Amino acid sequence: MTVAEEAEKYGLHRVGARPTLVNYLKQTWQRREFIYELAKARVQSQNQKNRLGMIWVVLKPTFNAIMYGVIFGILMGGKRGPDFPVFVIIGVFLFEFFTTSMNGGAKSITGNKALVQSLAFPRLSLPVAQVTQNFLMLMPMLAVMFVYAMILGTTPKWTWFGIIPLLVLFSIFNMGIALICARITVHVRDFTQILPILTRVLFYTSGVLFSADRLLNEWPWMIAVFDIHPLYQTLQIARGMIMNNAEYDPWAWPLVAAWAVVTLVVGLIYFWKAEERYGRAN
Repeated sequence: MTVAEEAEKYGLHRVGARPTLVNYLKQTWQRREFIYELAKARVQSQNQKNRLGMIWVVLKPTFNAIMYGVIFGILMGGKRGPDFPVFVIIGVFLFEFFTTSMNGGAKSITGNKALVQSLAFPRLSLPVAQVTQNFLMLMPMLAVMFVYAMILGTTPKWTWFGIIPLLVLFSIFNMGIALICARITVHVRDFTQILPILTRVLFYTSGVLFSADRLLNEWPWMIAVFDIHPLYQTLQIARGMIMNNAEYDPWAWPLVAAWAVVTLVVGLIYFWKAEERYGRAN
């Protein structure tokens, strides 16, 4: 009888062995309080040394929206569309949630090397805590986003509450992206050097600053690509619910939901498959 067979006979398991996916999720759920407290502590400490503290959570996307809004508003001319300032603010604020989740998720394992190598816990807790942290930071940003919208002439309406289910789907999608990036970074550390470039490319190709229907009306095939673009359609739904006289395709909802579920499932399985390797990350 081999050692493995002998161990199985007496119910012994290899230290650090990857649990089944169901048990893995159960173990992570059991640590939900730790995940939330870790996320909250990081939010509180992130800008603690800055004179303005947490105000930078709102100031950073605000400055970005002003800068990009002015530059691209001038470049696009008549193609920028009505209510362009509100259009840009919604795009920049929501895209910030995506980029911080992707970049933070990528570093969630490699950036916590001591914790990963010294304690036994489901590593899934770390990227989940990262996305939770970004979601907590999004809350004041959303409040300010709605204030900006009203200052710029947008009329409050009941459809604003539709942002709640949209953010649920967007958070699920971001979680899947964070999990995929977390594992890639463990295997390929140079991925962190590529991320800023990837982030910038996505920023300029996700409709943060433009409407595909207005800017690309001479290239129908490109509009067809944007019709299935998850980030673009998420922003279009948000703008359709918040802005005056803005519309979106109702089919965008099942599209965004499908992207969110598929991305999360793929990301979860992809991340879980390498669970045993994270503790040995160097």
